[in-house]
Amino acid sequence: MPLATIDDVVDSADASQTSRGQTSSDAKPRLLLIDGHSVAYRAFYALPVDNFATATGQHTNAVFGFTSMLINVLRDEQPTHLAVAFDVSRQTFRSEEFPDYKAQREKSPDEFRGQVALIKEVLDALGIVHVELEGYEADDIIATLATSASKGSAPMDVFICTGDRDAMQLVTDHVTVLYPRKGVSDLARMTPEAVEEKYLVPPARYPELAALVGETSDNLPGVPKVGPKTAAKWIDQYDGLDGILAHADSIKGVAGNNLRENIEQVRTNRRLNALVRDLDLPVTLADLERRDWDREATHELFDALEFRVLRDRLIEALPNEDEEPQGGFQIDGTTLETGQVADWLTENATADATVGLTVAGTWGRGTGDATSLALATAAGAAAWIDLTDLSPEDDAALAEWFADETRAKALHDGKGPLHALRARGWDPRGLTCDTQLAAYILRPDQRTYDLADLTMRHLKRELRLNNAGATDTTQDALFADDAELEQEREDAMIRARAIIDLALALQDELTDREQLGLLTDVELPLQRTLATMEETGIAIDTDKLDELRSGFDDKVQAAQQAAYEVLGEEINLGSPKQLQRVLFEKLEMPKTRRTKSGYTTDAAALQHLYATTEHPFLAHLLAHRDSIRLRQTVDGLLDAVSDDGRIHTTFEQTIAATGRLSSTDPNLQNIPIRTAEGRRIREAFVVGDGFESLMTADYSQIEMRIMAHMSEDDGLIDAFNSGFDFHTTMASHVFGVEPDAVDGEQRARIKAMNYGLAYGLSAYGLSQQLGIEVSEAKALMEGYFERFGGVRDYLHGIVEQARRTQFTATILGRRRYLPDLTSSNRQRREMAERMALNAPIQGSAADIIKIAMLEVEKALAEAGLTSRTMLQVHDELVLEVAPGEREQLEQIVRDRMGHAMELAVALDVSVGVGRSWHDAAH
Repeated sequence: MPLATIDDVVDSADASQTSRGQTSSDAKPRLLLIDGHSVAYRAFYALPVDNFATATGQHTNAVFGFTSMLINVLRDEQPTHLAVAFDVSRQTFRSEEFPDYKAQREKSPDEFRGQVALIKEVLDALGIVHVELEGYEADDIIATLATSASKGSAPMDVFICTGDRDAMQLVTDHVTVLYPRKGVSDLARMTPEAVEEKYLVPPARYPELAALVGETSDNLPGVPKVGPKTAAKWIDQYDGLDGILAHADSIKGVAGNNLRENIEQVRTNRRLNALVRDLDLPVTLADLERRDWDREATHELFDALEFRVLRDRLIEALPNEDEEPQGGFQIDGTTLETGQVADWLTENATADATVGLTVAGTWGRGTGDATSLALATAAGAAAWIDLTDLSPEDDAALAEWFADETRAKALHDGKGPLHALRARGWDPRGLTCDTQLAAYILRPDQRTYDLADLTMRHLKRELRLNNAGATDTTQDALFADDAELEQEREDAMIRARAIIDLALALQDELTDREQLGLLTDVELPLQRTLATMEETGIAIDTDKLDELRSGFDDKVQAAQQAAYEVLGEEINLGSPKQLQRVLFEKLEMPKTRRTKSGYTTDAAALQHLYATTEHPFLAHLLAHRDSIRLRQTVDGLLDAVSDDGRIHTTFEQTIAATGRLSSTDPNLQNIPIRTAEGRRIREAFVVGDGFESLMTADYSQIEMRIMAHMSEDDGLIDAFNSGFDFHTTMASHVFGVEPDAVDGEQRARIKAMNYGLAYGLSAYGLSQQLGIEVSEAKALMEGYFERFGGVRDYLHGIVEQARRTQFTATILGRRRYLPDLTSSNRQRREMAERMALNAPIQGSAADIIKIAMLEVEKALAEAGLTSRTMLQVHDELVLEVAPGEREQLEQIVRDRMGHAMELAVALDVSVGVGRSWHDAAH
């Protein structure tokens, strides 16, 4: 396809720039060209691969680095036209002429594969043209576009972002190369002057210099003993490469002899490094005109890639100026004065009008304080209330309205505000929607649920606030002027209006997907339960924690000294570089996985090394790490103890895509349990004043019970109903022996199989877990499936069904969307398949424990007991037992947990009681 004339491009740019707010007199077309593979590779090696991966296991460091660079260069250069060029393969006309061309380059790392395809998805979402052409390199595409754009009577300014030095030959007064100096964040502007200063020749002569010196990145050998200075001197002396070759016989010395011996290689180098400037491309310059990015596609892709920070930077740096919000959020707002609250609520917050709420204040660790409140209705009426200056009548009016379950209310991320309002003596009822929870049910794989993102996605309306970066705190208000205060009040009311409009839209979407019950019957009631648990907290024996910390610190020092003695020298055991030296050089241990900085020394690698070598240094190193981890856990707990002597964790409902709850600040779901030393930390979680003991209750083998229910496998169901130990019974079926003949190893293998299948375990994973060959693990799985065909059919069927529908569902209908099930990338597809196996079972387990929590709380209230639930840790509840209530509490817990959901096999509940969490284990 012939390229457009430059005059056509200038006319197009005039119109484009005028629409973006620039006058046509100031407009000059600016073309940005990016070498996609070059920048992607640099980004891959600039960012640590282990730090950038999605929940599906897709590595994203190259995508992140490339996108970050792209945002920066678009912001800084403000191009009117742009394109990204990619290589198709290593087979080009250059490799046909010179088979060794780039032959030294290693195969792309496994972690890099698939990332170029993701970069192209990013470009598509951002409306950026990307070009490739069979038989040619990205450099040739860039050379063709740059040459066409920079010639004529009105040349464009062209900027080429590449890490390939061959592009230096394209530099002119109108063409600048942006060359990465470090990673992809620091770009050198290579103008004609900069090229000549660095390489000692003008840009047009650069390929002649490279032909003489050679180019290691392209595997083009140069003339021995001829460096850049010698080559540049010859080029100047003989007026270029042709002159040098014409006078080769007269050039003296070793360099001259080497030149004469390598003349044909020099000529080959020059042919190969000459960029093609007249390709017939499938795009014209006019096709490269800058376009606005697709917000919906970008949000979805950045969610999948977990690029929250990059999305925020994109929105800030590259606003879609041509995109008008559809209506925005209109309010008829007012600041209510003292005595006006009751009248406004009576007139606007009626039983048939849901009200959106925005609460300003602070909250955390089970408490909070609200300083102001904004209300809005779908009809547009809005009000702002200063909660620090309420009259008794206003306070009573709000208390009555909050307590009225018939007056519908909607919040966004409402548990924190719930704490703040409760601290003021109000107990909000009638919450019909939390927009964060509703959005989570609809899209559980999102990493964040920002209100502005949700309004754009679900309402196609932009939430534009006057003071978007401000924080709503009393301290800020003290220093704000009247105009700033007015803006903050208006912003709060606009957010309240956005919440109510969004709530209505999300409820409709949930209804369409038959998921509204998950919001109204599970997540919203659970939010109140979790808030109560956070307010309750759990008592801590700080003396015990201090004792444990001292003991772990002693173990750290002892392990460190023992490691030094084995090694014969002192090193920093926390330094990967020093560990690499002693492990792989001094001790000559087998190499672990290769990383950019050498060989990994992460925990999994060291555990594998120790299992292989049983070297005493590794034993002490692992003990050192374990003790440090335990000491850090104790330090975190000590820091989290509140003035009341209790720890008040925060439970998160929107973190895990499977529906499981998370705990943070501190994470009490991560208290060690697998080792005796770790379990000692639970001794510090104790019964509080006024209560007699702690009670723990958890489900036994809940994943396998759900598997039995969902697979309808008769053998699995019979194993549970037999009355014998479940894993022993399963092992007897698989190995064909009587239950009393099953040995410990057989039971352990089947136990690993049982739980592994519920989590999508592969034959390789099972072999690693059991320390056996993959072939043996595969045979074990085949024997298992031969006996339990219903399990095999269920696991196969759930993946195939999910591949058709793109999602899995729990017993309650909670969905997990897995678009990667149809991905052409094997790694992503296999990870999605494992998730498809795991999500229905783990998600159903999460649903069951949530229902159990609600049922237990309801039963406690009905019975008038003062015992209370304090913690939820996966399948376990921790309760505080009031004096004289133990037997009744245990009966309630067993009954309500055991009947939270009726399955094909009974839910079995184990209960333990003791002074501490550790003592209450069972």
